[in-house]
Amino acid sequence: MSKKYDIVLMGATSFVGQITYRRLAEYINNHAPELSIAVAGRSLAKLTSVQAEVSKRLNLKLDTPMIVADSMTEADMQGLAQSANVVISTVGPFDQYGERLVKACAENGTHYCDLTGEPNFIADMLAKYETVAQNSGACIVHCCGFDSLPSDLGAYYLQQQSIEKFGEPCLEIDMRVNRMQGTLSGGTMASMINIVKKAKVDKDLRKTLMNPYAIAPSLTKVKQKFLTKVVEDDVTKGWLAPFMMASINTKVVLRSAMQLPSLFPENFMYSEAMHMGEGSKAKKRAKNMARGLGFVAIGSAVAPIRWVLEKFVLPKPGTGPSEQAQVDGYFTIVHYGKTSSGKRIAVEVHGDQDPGYGSTAKMLTQAATVLATEIAADQPGGFWTPAKLL
Repeated sequence: MSKKYDIVLMGATSFVGQITYRRLAEYINNHAPELSIAVAGRSLAKLTSVQAEVSKRLNLKLDTPMIVADSMTEADMQGLAQSANVVISTVGPFDQYGERLVKACAENGTHYCDLTGEPNFIADMLAKYETVAQNSGACIVHCCGFDSLPSDLGAYYLQQQSIEKFGEPCLEIDMRVNRMQGTLSGGTMASMINIVKKAKVDKDLRKTLMNPYAIAPSLTKVKQKFLTKVVEDDVTKGWLAPFMMASINTKVVLRSAMQLPSLFPENFMYSEAMHMGEGSKAKKRAKNMARGLGFVAIGSAVAPIRWVLEKFVLPKPGTGPSEQAQVDGYFTIVHYGKTSSGKRIAVEVHGDQDPGYGSTAKMLTQAATVLATEIAADQPGGFWTPAKLL
């Protein structure tokens, strides 16, 4: 049933929400003027200010409808879901602020996409609302930003190419982050700290974070590789460091393997790491990277250190990289595949802006427009991965 708006962006006044609003407005103006959009947030004054700023940046006179809605208010989220065919959410940490909107979309048959990288939130939403979404026809697609769309679609495309070229899918895929420039926003760091803080006292949460099959329960279980220290790469030459997004990305790719059995073999294995290059300098960079990640992880769990990090070191919520830093950012990741008969294939995925912001805004915009325009009327509802649905 058609609703008032084709797409509503919830959280348009957040740091990444503003970037997404700009990208969405530009895309709709240039490529899909027939789609109706609205923006939502807690403050009308802030929404008005953001719209004026986006209008100025794009040299357009935008009159996007504005919806005042609080993500913590059930009635607001129900009204939002009832007004939209598709909702984009940039409201995080999702574990704190995201549930009511997912619930409302699942209950009202409203398609939904977000940029969460919080596996505990996804597992919780699956347990509570997967059947609800299946009954209503809502398609819920988490992780449509840098985590985990490039990993997920890269693995999907590699499997397609492997089957086409060799007549068989890859049994193993190892993803390497070869080049990346970008900075984290305060909101991203707030999400990470929230998860670490909760995991310290929540045994079930720790199990979810450590379990690569946490959102792919029916997949055949094999021991997955998960890098926690600096090692020499056995796939390409050089040194590897742990990749901070590997935990969530691996879970999403394995859920795709569960949802796409024609592309992924039963004993499929997937891993991710940062490729730091060859030689002693690369090894030193890898060690520094591993130490830095370890310090943030440990520090987030210890109250006094966490206070110092939040007060003096890490960016504050609502802040993030400058516009120039977003434009100057980039990423290149490579998926290396190996079939059961030993054949090898590789696929590169590139992003031409800051991975967490400029590139993520592009991904979210594309995910939302696909949900608004390309989903078949008879598409079953449920919680789908980007590779399965987009």
